[in-house]
Amino acid sequence: MPFDVKENERNDDMEQAKVYFSDLRAPIGTNLLKKLEKLIRTAGMGDIDMEKKLVAIKIHFGEPGNLSFLRPNYAKVVADVVKSMGGVPFLTDCNTLYVGRRKNALEHMDAAYENGFSPFSTGCQIIIGDGLKGTDDVEVPVEGAEYIQTAKIGRAVMDADVFISLTHFKGHEATGFGGAIKNIGMGCGSRRGKMEQHNSGKPEVRQKKCVGCRQCAKQCGQDAISYGEDRKAFIDQNKCVGCGRCLGACNFDAIVNRNSSANDDLNRKMAEYAKGVVDGRPQFHISLVMDVSPFCDCHAENDVPIIPDVGMFASFDAVALDQACADACLRQPVMPGSRLDQYLHTEGCEDHHDHFCNNFPETNWRSCLEHAEKIGLGTRSYELIEVK
Repeated sequence: MPFDVKENERNDDMEQAKVYFSDLRAPIGTNLLKKLEKLIRTAGMGDIDMEKKLVAIKIHFGEPGNLSFLRPNYAKVVADVVKSMGGVPFLTDCNTLYVGRRKNALEHMDAAYENGFSPFSTGCQIIIGDGLKGTDDVEVPVEGAEYIQTAKIGRAVMDADVFISLTHFKGHEATGFGGAIKNIGMGCGSRRGKMEQHNSGKPEVRQKKCVGCRQCAKQCGQDAISYGEDRKAFIDQNKCVGCGRCLGACNFDAIVNRNSSANDDLNRKMAEYAKGVVDGRPQFHISLVMDVSPFCDCHAENDVPIIPDVGMFASFDAVALDQACADACLRQPVMPGSRLDQYLHTEGCEDHHDHFCNNFPETNWRSCLEHAEKIGLGTRSYELIEVK
């Protein structure tokens, strides 16, 4: 299904944000890296005063084993543009809440190097935003927030003069998709910040469906999952922080979240955290919609993409950017043999006519963008401008 730029424009009453788009075609004489540079310069990144400014480029380095994360080549393009403008860029992310290879700064940097990110491949340094153990943060008041009092953001992220997000747009088991707002809000939260965002809902085990494979326990960073004599899993609600990793790990639909509002609360908190990160300083956002895996890059594996590759997007408005990327994805056909295709061919499945909701039916990505717009993070109304 072709992607029609003009048809994708929204005509809401409010003033539209500008979102710039470039497809992934690279005829002889050009390449995707050159196209990305042209896209971000045309979108206005060069209008930001970066002279002698510290510039944080927020990226996800990918959990080792996962191969759908953004290649470091893309990060180098952004860093090189920053340096050409007199800025001092660094790549950053904060430590994870769950168990894995990025739960402290040393392992996190090892994982980044293993996946190809280094000062030699990207042309800039790597700084883990919330310190060695994920405890080095700053409490940031968020104007208009309804769910949090202060956002707990990695100190190095807040110390930067300019903030740029470089996002791999993909599916997510709790938020529907992982776009710019998730990359900023959840990604820049310290360990206690991530816990604050996740703790509104906690999953439970449907005992009849549990086969005792123990995959959920391997993903739990809180040691909250144990097993009875019948080999069935049990989640200790006092230890559980509601991160949702076990939901994505279970192949038998044995783990569910009984609180229907929990994912919506997570989305809204995430929007508030993102506002805390970007308010009061220059910001710019880039999203690459390619290798749209059904799961987040936090997983140590990636699945077949649920839709074909779409393109590259850039904007000063993170909300408009996420909306434009989501709209573009919803226009794409389902990839045969993908997790999404499998769901749609399951007997008795409910078609929500939304790729991300069909991918994880208990998610509602719109709640994030609606709340983000409400609190003044940005607008869902946009004009899409193609860059050839």
